[in-house]
Amino acid sequence: MTESEAFAAIALATVACDGVLGKDEAHALRLQLEYRTPYKDRSESEMAMLFDQLLKRLREQGSRQLIKDALPQLKESQKETALAVAVQLVHADRTVTTEEQTFLNELAQSVDLPQGKAQAVMDAIMALNHDSLAS
Repeated sequence: MTESEAFAAIALATVACDGVLGKDEAHALRLQLEYRTPYKDRSESEMAMLFDQLLKRLREQGSRQLIKDALPQLKESQKETALAVAVQLVHADRTVTTEEQTFLNELAQSVDLPQGKAQAVMDAIMALNHDSLAS
C-alpha cells in the first residue's frame, strides 16, 4: 500500500465505520481528497480505480484491518492530517453515532502521535463542527 492509498484508505474506512455510506459522507470524502496532492492530479477513472481497490479490501478485511495496514505507510504528519480528515468526515452528516465515536477513539490511539496530540487534533476539528449558534 502506498502513502496515497493509505491516506485514502483511512478516509474510506472512516465514512464506512458505521456500516452506512451516506450521501453527505460520500460527498465529504470526495471534497476532502479532491484538492489534496496527489489526488488532485488524478482523473475520475484513476480515483474510481483507487476506491474500487480500497472498497474490495474493506469488504474482505474490514475497516480495522484496513486501518492497521494503512497507518504504517504514513509519516507522523500524514497520520495527524489523516486523523483530522477522519474527524471532519465523521461530522459530515452532522450526526456522530456511537460507532463513529468509537472508531475515532480507536484511530486516535492507533495513529501513535506524541502524547496529547491526537486528542488536540480531535478537539480542534470537533470545535470547528460544533453548531454553537443552534438553539
